[in-house]
Amino acid sequence: MHLRGLSARSGGTTRRRVWVATVTAGVLAAGLMSGPAAGALPAPEPSPTTMSVKSPPGGADVRVLVFYGSAADGDESPVVNAGIAAIERIGLSGPANQRFATEATDDARVFTDEEALGGYNAIVFLTGGGDVLDPGQEAGLEAYMEAGGGFVGIHDAARAEPYSDWFTGLVGARPAATSPTAVQRATVEVGDRQHPATRDLPVQWKRPDQWFNWTKNPSGDVHTVARVRESTYRPGASANGWDHPVSWCRDYDGGRSFYTGMGGTVSSYDETDFRTHLRGALLWTSRLVQADCKATINGNYKAERLTRPNQAGQNDQIGEPHGLVTAPDGRVLYIGRGGADSSQPVVTDWNNPDVGKGKGQIHVYDPATKKVTLAGELTVFGNKGGGDELVKVEEGLLGIELDPRFEQNGWVYLHYTPHAQLNRDTRMAERRVSRFTLDLATNKLDLSSEKVLLKWPVQVHSCCHSGGGMSWDSKGNLYIATGDNNSSGFSGGYSGNNPQPTFKGVSFADARRTAGNTNNLNGKILRVHPEADGTYTLPEGNLFTGRETGEGGGKTRGEIYVMGVRNPARIFVDKKTDTLYAGWVGPDASAPSTTWGPAKYDTFAVITKASNRGWPYCMGNKQPYRDRNLPNPDQPLGWYDCDHPKNESPNNDGLVNLPPVTGNNIWYSPQGGAPDYPRDANGIPSYKQEEATYLLPWLKGGGQAAMNGPVYRYDTAPATSTVKWPAYWDGKWFVGDFYDADQPRNAVITDPRTHGDGGLPVHSESLKKIVPIGNDGIKNLMDWKFGPDGALYVLDYGRGFFTSDAKSALWRITYTGGGPTPAAGDLARGW
Repeated sequence: MHLRGLSARSGGTTRRRVWVATVTAGVLAAGLMSGPAAGALPAPEPSPTTMSVKSPPGGADVRVLVFYGSAADGDESPVVNAGIAAIERIGLSGPANQRFATEATDDARVFTDEEALGGYNAIVFLTGGGDVLDPGQEAGLEAYMEAGGGFVGIHDAARAEPYSDWFTGLVGARPAATSPTAVQRATVEVGDRQHPATRDLPVQWKRPDQWFNWTKNPSGDVHTVARVRESTYRPGASANGWDHPVSWCRDYDGGRSFYTGMGGTVSSYDETDFRTHLRGALLWTSRLVQADCKATINGNYKAERLTRPNQAGQNDQIGEPHGLVTAPDGRVLYIGRGGADSSQPVVTDWNNPDVGKGKGQIHVYDPATKKVTLAGELTVFGNKGGGDELVKVEEGLLGIELDPRFEQNGWVYLHYTPHAQLNRDTRMAERRVSRFTLDLATNKLDLSSEKVLLKWPVQVHSCCHSGGGMSWDSKGNLYIATGDNNSSGFSGGYSGNNPQPTFKGVSFADARRTAGNTNNLNGKILRVHPEADGTYTLPEGNLFTGRETGEGGGKTRGEIYVMGVRNPARIFVDKKTDTLYAGWVGPDASAPSTTWGPAKYDTFAVITKASNRGWPYCMGNKQPYRDRNLPNPDQPLGWYDCDHPKNESPNNDGLVNLPPVTGNNIWYSPQGGAPDYPRDANGIPSYKQEEATYLLPWLKGGGQAAMNGPVYRYDTAPATSTVKWPAYWDGKWFVGDFYDADQPRNAVITDPRTHGDGGLPVHSESLKKIVPIGNDGIKNLMDWKFGPDGALYVLDYGRGFFTSDAKSALWRITYTGGGPTPAAGDLARGW
């Protein structure tokens, strides 16, 4: 129903003082421009007036006002008529308790009629651009919002009131004057899976519309519920980039505001999904349902450093940070790898029995007392300082996990390299996973309680790649990440497959001996089932049983769940789905090579079943490296076949014929995210940098070191928690990097239908202003996990290497934005 005359309504009031001013004709004419002008003429001195609006506006007889006034001359836009008809249709459909009446007007005098305004639960701006309200009318709209009203802006509403900072805040952003005007089909990434305006929409929503660019990106100031993917249309010169919001909301000036840049075409209003989008926006703004419009606003999070700098010459607060785990009672246990305080000497001489000797430290932060206890120290091989790969070492105390019954038994699992098992002659060491008992009353680790669960040999003549992460699934299986125990050198930074360098018969530059070997536990993610007596059994469904008879038998290890990973420092199992999430660091080549293959790729993967992830044969989305072998490793041989890889290294004691490679979900290089290339008839990429396409524009590397994070689960923290992250983040996977420039620190959504086979993420958003970057923030991300309170706990490594410093710290990121709105007592039709 289109109303031109509006009847007055009465009710309780909220009073505010507003200001009325005259506006010159010149300013009114300028209002037809698309955005605020610099140096606009100041308004004359205003005169005060008083206006009252019922608080909150509207009632159980829900009414929505559509305002379609425009500063432009000419006939009424057909988009306006289509929009009004769609909103009327929305109000008359759906569950009875979610229906509402719709009224429409282009008469702005309604905004100075306090009784009329007080009768509307929400106001929709379906306007053209320009000054559609005089100052008194805008003041009336402001009074309405302060009284708790709801506002929905559609498309051109962002062009209205171009000189008003308050209205800019209401709509959230202004269109760039050079925004494309053509109707183009694009993909909308629907990142909010909780809000009523988006939860029933496809995550990847393909539709035609006019797509505004924004003069200032509102992300972080508003709660973005959907973004448009610029790679799917032509955004023009004023493009916003990969983070291009298209719909958002926030609690504003006492009320609720929702804006969508969509709805610029008549056909939009015929789309079921677009009407679903509008319905959810109208239900929230009119107080028919609650919603969270705060979850991605940066100011709603607090980053707090929990640990102090160490006292001089001591590691009383923290060691060289290398991993953390949270206990059910809120305690945080975190480990130091073994690098000494910078004031302490390191021993690098292999003739010295103390070569590489360090202290792998376990600290406990108790939130009840806010104090740190040094729980214990393991004597590890892991302290040789920095330098080249024949000097430095990445071994030491590498991983920590708590038994699923930790509250009852105090069992702690530690992944480490004991110094006592070092053979200085052969330069071989032992890696092990052991179980210890923590005294839950004193936070002290009983070192005599050690039960060795699993052990295997590692070469330590040359650095690097130790891995270390551990995680449990819901069935009591323990996943253990191990690095490929291989040098980064001798291959130009491409595939680590040089068989030639050895020390006393053991190769240290051929990852086909380790990660690509079915009979070696390095460069793997193992899966075992620990038993109460300190032994383990093998669960069904690993990559091998260990009893395979092929190629003569005895060439597989049943502990292997995933092979072909290089340096998986962090892994996480989502116990809701028992899906494994992992990330690993890649090699060192700064650019692709048409001779040897892809540049260094750091990698993240969603792993739903036992698999071969490729290293050192293939990377990314099954991009092969070139083989090499004796007698001349500098001579390139054929390209590896990712579907039928073969391990023909002289250092291989496992199977020659390997499981097919599964593509990975995220990979990135110094050039960008997910580089891809044209392929020839044999499926070999061109590896010409100028021909690359970057499938994931939201990340790139340079210096890079992937740090996999958790999948957030909202319901694992109690409803009474005042610091838990909102439900918006539920199911999102956190992926990060040690470094904090262009490297990722993002939350992503993957498609369960494709993610186990390497499907790309379908949505990503930055966390860099929530998990703050920079020298005074969390610059060097080493580990991050959610605690039982729903807060995020993060380790900052510090600013040096192979040591701790004043910036090495445990942090906590809490949510401070409060619950959904409106308050339950303010819902129009009750809870």
